[in-house]
Amino acid sequence: MYDVVVVGGGPAGMMAAGRAAEKGRSVLLLEKNRGLGKKLLITGGGRCNVTNNKTEIRTMLSKYKENDQFLFSAFTQFSVKDTLMFFNSRGMATKEENEGRVFPVSNSAASVWEVLVKYMKEGGVEVQTGAEVVGLSIDSETKNIIIATKGKKTIMAKSCVLATGGTSRPETGSTGEGFMWLKKLGHTIIENDFALVPVALSDAWVKKLGGVTLSDIKFTTFQNGQKQASMKGKLLFTHFGISGPMVLNMSKEIGELLKYGEVNIEVDLFPQEDSGALRRRLQELLVGESNKKLKNVLSGLIPSALVSALLEVAGIDGETPNHSVSTEARKKLVMVMKAVPLHVSHLLGANKAIVSSGGVALEEVNFKTMESWLIPGLYLVGDVLNVDRPSGGYSLQLCWTTGFVAGNSC
Repeated sequence: MYDVVVVGGGPAGMMAAGRAAEKGRSVLLLEKNRGLGKKLLITGGGRCNVTNNKTEIRTMLSKYKENDQFLFSAFTQFSVKDTLMFFNSRGMATKEENEGRVFPVSNSAASVWEVLVKYMKEGGVEVQTGAEVVGLSIDSETKNIIIATKGKKTIMAKSCVLATGGTSRPETGSTGEGFMWLKKLGHTIIENDFALVPVALSDAWVKKLGGVTLSDIKFTTFQNGQKQASMKGKLLFTHFGISGPMVLNMSKEIGELLKYGEVNIEVDLFPQEDSGALRRRLQELLVGESNKKLKNVLSGLIPSALVSALLEVAGIDGETPNHSVSTEARKKLVMVMKAVPLHVSHLLGANKAIVSSGGVALEEVNFKTMESWLIPGLYLVGDVLNVDRPSGGYSLQLCWTTGFVAGNSC
């Protein structure tokens, strides 16, 4: 029998296993994939957004919305500062990028993976890959936890850390079976959904812009002509629609709106300028290059890759000489630059989700230890928990914090 069995070899599971072993526990980690950290290695486009550099705990927790009341105790035990110290002290240098996002200096998720694997190895964690768990139960006499694996083999443990993740990126092993086991054990499971996903658009012209990035723009959603929400940031065009941190962070709200009807988006390319100021800038550009064609000078205002698309949307002939562009055409062009119209088709599914929402009701977890209030000896970490969070390192920080606290407590 083991002191601790960790089910799931993702970031939260590896952190929990390493910490428990560091405290002298006998630890077994079970991972159903052939290797550990499959999802970790693809996060952040393979660069791994380790955390977000909001070192003041209350500021960090505000990003988890109403969940902050639950998370405070855990974050006081293992905060952003602790995460940075953990990786930096083990030879992994980090750097801060836009909006506080922290990455390895190597720009490789493998650097994060290597630190965690070494951490477990130093503690003597026994790792079994290709080990698929099929169920959990409680021994009625000893109250030990019984872990059933495929092939009818059972493992007994004094404590079990469940780090099976949610349902995002199922090809990495996050297929939601942990929720079924927990429900059978009496836990309340909030319906699982995909929280951070790219948005598919029905606009044909968008498909020509794959790879184009727009920075410092304003993104506003509408339904039935009514403004719903706005956010400023960066937008990435893809072959199917739009993505990027800002889009991912609004995707859940867009998904909710889609249940009630069509959703449209307006993108303001110049949120710092009003229409009048932008018209004057356009006029100066046209007068200064009066003999050139409109399509050849607009890149002085907007990214060149966007010129043809915006002229198409505005219904203006780009071959028109600048001296012949009518007042009406200039007004129309400015109107489009201040409100590029996009039409939502649907959200991409679990295979493209960054994280999933839903999971175990937080009231059923003791966040001082990450132990289930209902099942002594069972610890719940990472995406198993019903914690919504934005893109930008907040998901992995949740894994580091809850994994460490669980490993420290079991």
